[in-house]
Amino acid sequence: MKPWSRLRWVSSVLRFQASVSRLEFFVALLVCLVLKQGVDRWVLQSLGRSFNGHIWGVVMGGVLPNREDLSWAGPLLAASLPFVWAGLALTAGRLRAMGRSVAWALLFFVPVVKFLFALLLVALPDAAGVNAPIPPRLSGEASRWFGWIPRGRWGAAAVGALLSAVFGALSIFLITQFLEAYGWALFVALPLLIGFLTTLVHNHHELRTPRESILATLAALALLGGILIMAAIEGLICLLMASPIAVVLAVIGSTLAQMLVSQRWVRRMQEGRLFSAGILFLPLVVATEWGFRSPPEIRPVVTEVTIAAPPETVWRHVVSFSDLPPPTEWMFQTGIAYPIRARLEGRGVGAIRYCEFSTGPFVEPIEVWDEPRRLAFSVTAYPAPMEEWTPYRHIHPPHLDGFLVSKRGQFELKPTDDGGTRLVGTTWYQHGLLPESYWRLWSDAVLHRIHARVLNHIRSLAEAESSRR
Repeated sequence: MKPWSRLRWVSSVLRFQASVSRLEFFVALLVCLVLKQGVDRWVLQSLGRSFNGHIWGVVMGGVLPNREDLSWAGPLLAASLPFVWAGLALTAGRLRAMGRSVAWALLFFVPVVKFLFALLLVALPDAAGVNAPIPPRLSGEASRWFGWIPRGRWGAAAVGALLSAVFGALSIFLITQFLEAYGWALFVALPLLIGFLTTLVHNHHELRTPRESILATLAALALLGGILIMAAIEGLICLLMASPIAVVLAVIGSTLAQMLVSQRWVRRMQEGRLFSAGILFLPLVVATEWGFRSPPEIRPVVTEVTIAAPPETVWRHVVSFSDLPPPTEWMFQTGIAYPIRARLEGRGVGAIRYCEFSTGPFVEPIEVWDEPRRLAFSVTAYPAPMEEWTPYRHIHPPHLDGFLVSKRGQFELKPTDDGGTRLVGTTWYQHGLLPESYWRLWSDAVLHRIHARVLNHIRSLAEAESSRR
């Protein structure tokens, strides 16, 4: 292609008027990715910041700019707009070449899913190849590679579920034990891939119903959970916490595979391409996530109660308090750590407060001692956030160390007009689990329940002391 012809092709692509072949799509996407990283680096360095993948988190949907980040987020997002336009135009052109609706280009904006979508756009043929006479469902070459898949629907479902579960368990072991990464690859890409691969195997010899493929996918997830528990890789409670997002994404992956196998696309091509695209999807997300990690954001969780006692009385029970009654909340019956008592060594700034939990003590050096208005402290040591439910005596997955970390805390005592106290407890914490928006639902809820347990106990003690006067 001559230079002038290339420019006209680029112009027509950007105007959403050209068709894009598989090779053109692949090369152009790589060029855009490399250029984008260079532009991101230049913008950040111009703003006096180091390039550490912050914007990648925004694009992936896992990190949103906080108030402190607005100085770089605006310029960086503005610099990304041309690449967003180019990516969307290339995706639309590729879909046009495949004879598909350009509306599918909206998947370009879906975090993580867009990686699998891009791989499929590279793997699937153009419309010219699809519209040729349709050969039998299974070619001779495919028979040699996939002939071991049972023809019966139950046998195919069982084999698909087993293969996906074993693949998932090995992937989880490698990602968590060696990379110690609990992010997009683990909680988003892998469930999508399990649904995708299970459905491909299940539909290999003949088309099954979407309901049957989804049931096979759910069986793969259940089998995966059993393998993880029996292999002492994970505990039951953590798996249950991850199951809502895993089930939804696995069903999406199954639905995507079901759509593909029911089209003339797959009936015209070697199914090995789809398997290859699926298998490459996970390491692509792992490599991207690993190369563009950013520090987790520190977030506050605030809980408050009103106490019928003056601040001077409440203060004495804030700095230290006696044993709390055994927990009745269902959350703490699952093994999640809960507070038991607090004791203070010393007085004033520099004193050490020990808040003892069911899994061990928090060590909290006092940084602000404004009696009886405000007590603030840092956290220099912390115990495990939970004890896993497991058939073994003890397991300790990597996410129990450093993935849910309290950084500092404080109590504020504000007098009310009726002579009482509004007690506000705040914990600043961070966690390394992604997608952050999903896991924040769990972590915020846990911290609110911990706050409520402590604040309600302080209220009981302070009101009892006040009533005796």
